[in-house]
Amino acid sequence: MRATIDPRNWLPRAVWLLGAASVTLMSAQSPPLSRAERTRFEETSSFEDVSGFLAALAAQTPRIRLETFGTSEEGRALPLVVIGDPPAASPDAARAADRPVVFVMANIHAGEVEGKEALLHLARRLTSGDLQPHLRAATWLFAPIYNADGNERVSVENRPEQNGPIGGVGTRENARGLDLNRDYMKLESAEAQALAALLARWDPHVVVDLHTTNGSYHGYHLTYAPTLNPNADPRLIAFARDRLLPSVRAAMAARHGLRTYYYGNFAEAEAIDEELTQFSAANGRTRIWRTFDHRPRFGNNYIGLRNRIAILSEAYSYVDFEGRVGATEAFVEEIMRFVAANARDVRSITSRAETDWVRRGAGSDAGIAFSLRPLASPVEILAGGVENIPNPRTGRAMTAMAAATTPILMPDYGLFTATRTRRVPREYVIAASAGGLQDAIAAKLRQHGIRVETLGAAIRMDVEQLMIDEVRHAERMFQGHRETSVTGRLERQRVDVPAGSLVVRTDQPLGRLAFYLLEPESDDGLGTWNLFDAALKAGAPHPVMKRR
Repeated sequence: MRATIDPRNWLPRAVWLLGAASVTLMSAQSPPLSRAERTRFEETSSFEDVSGFLAALAAQTPRIRLETFGTSEEGRALPLVVIGDPPAASPDAARAADRPVVFVMANIHAGEVEGKEALLHLARRLTSGDLQPHLRAATWLFAPIYNADGNERVSVENRPEQNGPIGGVGTRENARGLDLNRDYMKLESAEAQALAALLARWDPHVVVDLHTTNGSYHGYHLTYAPTLNPNADPRLIAFARDRLLPSVRAAMAARHGLRTYYYGNFAEAEAIDEELTQFSAANGRTRIWRTFDHRPRFGNNYIGLRNRIAILSEAYSYVDFEGRVGATEAFVEEIMRFVAANARDVRSITSRAETDWVRRGAGSDAGIAFSLRPLASPVEILAGGVENIPNPRTGRAMTAMAAATTPILMPDYGLFTATRTRRVPREYVIAASAGGLQDAIAAKLRQHGIRVETLGAAIRMDVEQLMIDEVRHAERMFQGHRETSVTGRLERQRVDVPAGSLVVRTDQPLGRLAFYLLEPESDDGLGTWNLFDAALKAGAPHPVMKRR
């Protein structure tokens, strides 16, 4: 009988588990197997399965150190696997080792379970298998089961159209019904707050987020995306787009026989210029491949605003479950190989992005509105077919990827450009009298790791302030909010700012993120998520003041 692990306090029980002679499938004689492997990929791992696998692996090798980085809404401790030879004893030790820190997370959407299984397999390969040569190349951090509560709500009714696992998967949302991949800016969930604290504490150079997509019928086993927000350092975006991802794509084809490309979906757009007319149908519209979103509520864009390299992975849900796990595992493996071979460049480019911002960020222009634009030339996108196959446990139809693919030349709208910008101020100021907002704002900024100062004495200062013309609230609720936006005009004035007011300087490592959170016209800031609503009124000044 398998020993149980208390989900509210898994690590101590895991330690106890290691001393129990009755542990099955987890002896020191043989490496542990994931539940996916044990069930021939018919089922996915529960929280207990993940905990037991990690505890067993840690018992077999000193190359793994287990810790937790927070608790879920329902009190499950979120495991973090620190891998190295030896594993870093702390973030300070990792920084002192003069090597990159790579953080790979999975299961943010608990219906998309491939990354969870892949990380268990990779941890085993890193510590006792073929990937051991990369142990000393970086500090490897794995968080295999981020949405732990959603993972426990396994049902065959969740994502029934995808091609397995036939035993069902968990839910997209967490226990509060929040999509954790929309919670990076507002940080409302216990999980997102814990993740932000992990990012502040370990400050990884590379962050990889593992998902599964089920959109357009294309011909790729896996698609991916770097940071898409142009406010990120352009060198980081170029490094991912021009070096890292092309190298990984080539390796995926050569070493694993897998087709990959930038994430997107087929869409139609008006033929707006001569370049597109050759792709236009009779109705004057053209078929395009387009990426998703620039806003930092999505993890890959949020990480870019923290001056770090971000990679989104999307396994294709119509590939069978074993194939999706394999493709995800191979993708992370090739990222690991690239980082190991280019460790100095990874550290150098992230360091320059941070230090250059601290020196020169204030006074530069940053975007507050953005639009999609195509790559310089059309590309061949692989279209694919699907077929229906029965789930042997439920009899319901699942969608399976067909073997044939067709390359189609079309514009690739894979980039964003800023259409409106604002000058980055030297500091943001929120008066202590501004509707009593300062405590909540300060707490939220500090959750992100942004430094916040408080004025010890009243001061008279010259500021720039948005005079509000209109306050708009979205008609529909989204993630429990009616998103807010404002329009207005900037005015300069001299004001008295009382003691206790907040000052947020932008010449700090997370100054890019501070700009996005506090800029009054930001399309995904704290104002978007209603934190300033009580102080917003047409004809009145916005509570956030800017000082050049």
